[in-house]
Amino acid sequence: MKNLYIALSFGLISTSLIAQNKDTKTADKLFNRYEYVDAAKEYQKLAENGKGDGYVYKQLADTYYNMFNTTEAISWYAKATETQQDAETYFRYAQMLKANGKYEEANKQMNKFASMASNDLRAKAHKENPNYIPKLASKIPGYTAKSLEVSSDKSEFGAVLYDNTLYFTSARNGSRKNYGWNEEPFLDIYKAVWADSGTFSEATIVTELNSKFHDGPITISADGNTAYFSSDSFRENSFEKDKANKLKLGKNNLFKATRSGGGTWGNIKSLPFNSKEFSTSNPSLSRDGKTLYFSSDMPGSKGGVDIWKVSINGDEYGTPENLGTKVNTEGNESFPFIADDNKTLYFASSGRQGLGGLDVYYVDLSSGSEAANMGKPINSEKDDFAFTFNKAKNRGFFSSNRNGNDDIFGADPICVVDVITVVTNAKTGAILVDAKVSIVDDKKNVIATEMSNANGEVKYKVECDKAYSIQVSKDGFEGNSFPVAKGKGPEVKIQAAIQPIDVIVTPTEIILNPIFFEYDKSNITQEGAFELDKLVQVMKNNNDLVIFAKSHTDNRGSDAYNLSLSDRRAKATVQYIISKGIDASKITGKGFGESEVKVQCEPCTEEQHAQNRRSEFLIVKK
Repeated sequence: MKNLYIALSFGLISTSLIAQNKDTKTADKLFNRYEYVDAAKEYQKLAENGKGDGYVYKQLADTYYNMFNTTEAISWYAKATETQQDAETYFRYAQMLKANGKYEEANKQMNKFASMASNDLRAKAHKENPNYIPKLASKIPGYTAKSLEVSSDKSEFGAVLYDNTLYFTSARNGSRKNYGWNEEPFLDIYKAVWADSGTFSEATIVTELNSKFHDGPITISADGNTAYFSSDSFRENSFEKDKANKLKLGKNNLFKATRSGGGTWGNIKSLPFNSKEFSTSNPSLSRDGKTLYFSSDMPGSKGGVDIWKVSINGDEYGTPENLGTKVNTEGNESFPFIADDNKTLYFASSGRQGLGGLDVYYVDLSSGSEAANMGKPINSEKDDFAFTFNKAKNRGFFSSNRNGNDDIFGADPICVVDVITVVTNAKTGAILVDAKVSIVDDKKNVIATEMSNANGEVKYKVECDKAYSIQVSKDGFEGNSFPVAKGKGPEVKIQAAIQPIDVIVTPTEIILNPIFFEYDKSNITQEGAFELDKLVQVMKNNNDLVIFAKSHTDNRGSDAYNLSLSDRRAKATVQYIISKGIDASKITGKGFGESEVKVQCEPCTEEQHAQNRRSEFLIVKK
């Protein structure tokens, strides 16, 4: 029915995985020696010479994964997964996508991973909670959604709660003739009384506002004595004639009604900017009564239907203003609702990236920010629209055809917190623009990544009482991580002061903080990359430096195992440094296992184990 109302407004082929062969021998040898930079070059040659296949692309992707080069890894995982791969490849692909903020694509790859490795704990965790934070859609839900009993088997939409009365538009009036578009009765304005228990009385028709044509939706002033509502222009015998087809063509128009003391509505008047050449509909009045928002296809619209506003001063109206490209697109925008704060506008759009059909968006009109998708469960793959919110009752309403018919849904807010990070230079206090700011969950999954704006800020919305941290990095500065205090908000501010890179350089060594690796693994982690970037900066500032990287373990585990693990880690470290633009002749590395412990101890405390489990960067030449 809402599609009708808008119409009224503007009349792989999978192949088996190919394994290594004689062509990949050289590249495979380099890969197995952890010489990822050179391995990538050799695999790339094969790809460029027409010898690329699923195996070559996967190996290329894995080399960049191990060097934490997320952009290249994504590119090659995309090609690799054009053919069937093992489960872990899809998992790695998802992690690289997440690290670049590509959350929807990441979820697609996680779904493939989960289907292939259903007993894996990572797969189970994904199935239980696949989303984290709303980036554009379907991250942390801001609301619950439940179909309300005021809905019938006919179309209902446009619900808005004033005091304890819910007004909405419905086609349930079976005593009236049907409208030809969808063989449902014409639309009428209805109301139902809301009880504190969350239930509604039987809906009754608002007789005095309805005509024999389409009527609704409605908006009511804060004092309850003024209403603006949509109705057919036929109400005033206004229409255009299509003589060829013997038709009378009406439009949606806006009307005003008044009452006193909560009595009967009367004194219905057409608004002066109505026209039989375009439609005006779906009104929403600001709480101060000074601005009316509405949808229209009047001249000056960006697309089919746009959202407009007009100033009100008593019985006088200003010139309607288009809300511009922060709201309107080349598609259709309709069903505006202005919140009690007089700045947050909710609206439905078919012209923005959404989950399907119409989606609900919100925008802060006072800040110039971009409109944001409200995500699931407010939005779905179907049409979702006409979101309204009653602040006093802390209750929202919206309409959707996700159940096959336009129904009214209740929306109860879920506790969320705005995490606002401000990135500054720790030495000077200066704001840092274009710093990379990531929010990370308690399992160290990178949920979202954005660059700090002109004010050094990045804002994320997270669930209350859950553990998160903020990771910040910028060229020329030490990366750092900042815990997010658990709480119920409404906001948490993180003062992310990061230090300019000022590495301790002795005559024989460059001293960094510990380079962390995951247990029993040798790929470079986000934390490790933060620290190694300091070494990269020092080496770029001094082209003559030649470094020897030594990796050590504690004395737990066998000598042979520790030697192998430390050597893999040393080589991964070297490959990361080379991948950042440092000449391969400037750095080498080797693992020493537990052969050169820093602290002799037996037994050792955890602190002593940590001191022995270290990396050293010796200066071979200055």
